[in-house]
Amino acid sequence: MTDPTQATRIAIVQQPPIFLDREATLARAAALAAEAARGGARLVVFPEAFVPGYPAWVWRLRPGGDMGLAERIHARLLANAVDIAAGQLAPLQAAAREHGIAIVCGLHERDGEFSRATLYNAAVTIGPGGELLNRHRKVMPTNPERMVWGFGDASGLRVVPTAAGRLGTLICWENYMPQARLALYGEGVEVLVAPTYDSGERWLASAQHIAREGGCWVLGAGCVLQGRDLPRDLPGREQMFADDDEWINGGDSVVVAPGGKIVAGPLHNERGVLFAEIDLERVGSARRSLDVAGHYARPDLFTLHIDRRPQRPVSSTPAD
Repeated sequence: MTDPTQATRIAIVQQPPIFLDREATLARAAALAAEAARGGARLVVFPEAFVPGYPAWVWRLRPGGDMGLAERIHARLLANAVDIAAGQLAPLQAAAREHGIAIVCGLHERDGEFSRATLYNAAVTIGPGGELLNRHRKVMPTNPERMVWGFGDASGLRVVPTAAGRLGTLICWENYMPQARLALYGEGVEVLVAPTYDSGERWLASAQHIAREGGCWVLGAGCVLQGRDLPRDLPGREQMFADDDEWINGGDSVVVAPGGKIVAGPLHNERGVLFAEIDLERVGSARRSLDVAGHYARPDLFTLHIDRRPQRPVSSTPAD
């Protein structure tokens, strides 16, 4: 059980992956996790879709006109997505076990049990023994992301105990969904991890709002990306990412304390590892006057129903 009077060092990794290469990206993630652990971190967080890279091209492909190009890129993405059931998370699980740390990592998940073709935007939480504590699939991909990912479910919309406190994950614009936030507040979230492709002042303001609303720590893990980070053989690269020096995404990883004060970051247009100390006593202090799932709630007026049953494919049983 976590001692609420004991601060815990955490790290947010703001580095690009090896795009469209699962094994190389997992090796990089394991090395970066080890680096963070040497810096004293007990929780290490990676950005949205880190393995094998956020599909930034979906925001630059032309609807209809680039259909063939999109299919060629997607084939490589599918081949390099992570099949958890097949043990493909092993390098990251081994790193967690070797260094005794918890890891949260965004990834493209390929469901090897059912369709084998649908991808999900997922975030996994790995415990210090290498165990999988949680797998959350983004419930609503945003705009052109729907051409890449299927809709997730609420089976992973929950809180798990870690060395840094009771931890829950919402991916990118899920943090704008009041019901999703309330689902985690209702489970007593103390550390809300937000792997994201979003960045900029509006995103940072939202992270601060959530920290005030929920009385929790918010760890925003942003994707940092320049043109040079996209592979040279990416179909359509010269059309979409011709400038190697362009900052496609500045990252803006940030740590916000309960109540809304930024205590680390944001890291903007910078590669690095952002460290901070998480003190759980600040959660209780922030909720003294506003506890949206406790004394400030009105369960006699409001009810939230969450269907946490995992998704299952359409039945293949023949009709009578």
